[in-house]
Amino acid sequence: MILSCQNICKSFNDKNILQNISFHIEDQEKAAIVGINGAGKTTLLRIIVGELQADEGNVVLSKNKSLGYLAQNQSVDSNHTIYEELLTVKQDLIDLEQRIRQMELEMKSVSGIALEKLMDSYALLTHQFESGGGYSYRSELAGVLKGLGFLEEEFGKPVCTLSGGQKTRVALGKLLLLSPDLIILDEPTNHLDMSSIAWLETYLLNYKGAVIIVSHDRYFLDRIANKVIEIDQTKATSFPGNYSSYAVKKEELRAARLKAYMNQQQEIKHQEEVIAKLKSFNREKSIKRAESREKMLNKIERLEKPTETRTDMHISLEPRIVSGNDVLYVENLSKSFGPLQLFQDIGFELKRGEHVAIIGDNGTGKTTILKIINGLLEPDTGLIRMGTNVHIGYYDQEHHVLHTEKTLFDEISDDYPTLNNTEIRNTLAAFLFTGDDVFKRIGDISGGERGRVSLAKLMLSESNFLILDEPTNHLDIASKEILEDALNSYEGTVLYVSHDRYFINRTASRILDLSGRALTNYLGNYDYYLEKKQETLAASLSETASLSSGNATYREQETAAKLNWKEQKEKQARQRKKENELKRTEERIEILESRDAEIDALMARPDVCTNVAKLQELSKEKEGIQEELESLMERWEILESELS
Repeated sequence: MILSCQNICKSFNDKNILQNISFHIEDQEKAAIVGINGAGKTTLLRIIVGELQADEGNVVLSKNKSLGYLAQNQSVDSNHTIYEELLTVKQDLIDLEQRIRQMELEMKSVSGIALEKLMDSYALLTHQFESGGGYSYRSELAGVLKGLGFLEEEFGKPVCTLSGGQKTRVALGKLLLLSPDLIILDEPTNHLDMSSIAWLETYLLNYKGAVIIVSHDRYFLDRIANKVIEIDQTKATSFPGNYSSYAVKKEELRAARLKAYMNQQQEIKHQEEVIAKLKSFNREKSIKRAESREKMLNKIERLEKPTETRTDMHISLEPRIVSGNDVLYVENLSKSFGPLQLFQDIGFELKRGEHVAIIGDNGTGKTTILKIINGLLEPDTGLIRMGTNVHIGYYDQEHHVLHTEKTLFDEISDDYPTLNNTEIRNTLAAFLFTGDDVFKRIGDISGGERGRVSLAKLMLSESNFLILDEPTNHLDIASKEILEDALNSYEGTVLYVSHDRYFINRTASRILDLSGRALTNYLGNYDYYLEKKQETLAASLSETASLSSGNATYREQETAAKLNWKEQKEKQARQRKKENELKRTEERIEILESRDAEIDALMARPDVCTNVAKLQELSKEKEGIQEELESLMERWEILESELS
């Protein structure tokens, strides 16, 4: 065990944030701390690293173990260049290297015993230098910088000229190079693009020390975590496994607790009715029996009703009218800013009901594509054509669709004048704005709150084509799941840009990858995209050495281009049909197996096993179930093999 937290308690202004929080972290364990915004996750991290004092409890770090901490917005103030700043982490190796070079010079001017002593010291220091990574630390440093998204030409930039996000990446790079026994990371993916997040995942998976992560990136947590510590209503509960495993187990526990609560409430109500009935008899014995039951009822430890899941926001997205089948046609689209060309001659189509994600590294032009489609930017070249009855609802990550001088109430009422005061307040309340909150100025609220106002306007718009730019930014996990459910039930068309891979996985039916100034189409969700990318990489590695990477890329794009729209849609339809049949088959198998078990229980009952007619009836039903199960199992195997 490397870390132990025992009965940690913390309050602010008489409000309990953490109560009796206890857990431990083993060597090499990768743990995630999850909870809604304001649950106390960052507070707990600050207590662990000693930045905050707990009101009660102890934090124990094992003897001779080191700890490193990356805060959410950890800034590095330095006149060093980026490369020099990371180099400070390896100062001991730099000093050792200088001492070794000095010894090499001294060897030229000494002899005899002095030389022997010098050679012995030289051998010892050289061994220390080698075992400490002295021959590889510069390449390791460059690898970390590149992995975190810094280009080689940026290594010489002064740290003091960097943005807040870039400085946080520098701080993360320094922490990784320090290689402490326990790394603690608070939202480490906030300032990273997809490539950098994937690199960090691989780095942490192979990291020999322990890791504690607070993050809203569920895909990241799925890849990294083997333990999840949930903070909910000031208490902590530990779950083995990754985020998806935790989510399933949490819902199972909540369902079991709700069932126990409902059963107890039913029993309490029953006892109260019996007590009332006994008292109504108005006889001495009946009254005593009622009093006895009352005492027993008062001794019952009352269970608390479990909190409802994902009830914070209420989003309902419904198109006002149905668009034509052809929603959007883009052809030969190009855009440059000065000498920087973002993309050239790209094209794609959207059909009604499709949910399409545009992905790619930062700076490739994803948001620019959305702005061009929405008429906010002019393309250099290209054609954009909207289909019949297409009405756009636009969610801008910078929230330019909002008016900073207006109040929240006026922002809604001015755009939707037919709504009365109660309807406006109810809409804002669905997005957690109640009371006097509705009279706050847009310019005075946080980025996360502006995002909720934008979502409220999007819901009211009743559009049939949603264009969303980073819609999950500033949302906690519960709110993201609410938005995912709303989009998945939305019958209109969606085109969005997002770095949230879990969100993409749940909501996208197609992915457009923007890289190398071109778009590549992938007919599936994020997992499918990764699988196809890996297949492409494996294929390119097996090509002969004489085949240049440029030709390989050309052939891949040429092959993708040959798949016309109709073929892709037919393939997608066949896939969905098989997936739906597989799901129905599994559900029917589950129902039949459940009924089969019920029949076995019935046949074992004394009142049934002596009833010949009833036994025959149950036996016949059981025989029919077995025959149907055998047929379903065969069909399930066929579908499973076809979909695998």
